[in-house]
Amino acid sequence: MFYRRKFYIVKNEFVDIFNAHFNETNLPNQIKHGARLIGRWMLPNDESTTEIFAIWEYDSYEKYKEIETAVRGDSEHRNRINKWYEENGGREYVYKQCIFEVKNEQLISTSIQNEFTNHDVQFWLKK
Repeated sequence: MFYRRKFYIVKNEFVDIFNAHFNETNLPNQIKHGARLIGRWMLPNDESTTEIFAIWEYDSYEKYKEIETAVRGDSEHRNRINKWYEENGGREYVYKQCIFEVKNEQLISTSIQNEFTNHDVQFWLKK
């Protein structure tokens, strides 16, 4: 399995707009192309920003790349994304005034498969 964390620092006043965009636009497109959302959460970052992050699961890194290529290649989705940016002041404005940080990171499991976990984790033990 391959896990990824998508992470954002968002201006508090933009959180509702950003979450609606995720639920109405990004999530359906990701699922349409085979991504599996484990969950999406938010917490206060400081007095003016909120951290928002999602954990995604894929069968493998190769499958992740395949799904991302399909997501980005979906012309209807790109049109919806571009329209959303335009409605919110343009892409440059959004990333300067509303979304201050974005990270897309691979997550590495620290647990092994046992009676407490139900994920097949690949690991090697040195003896």
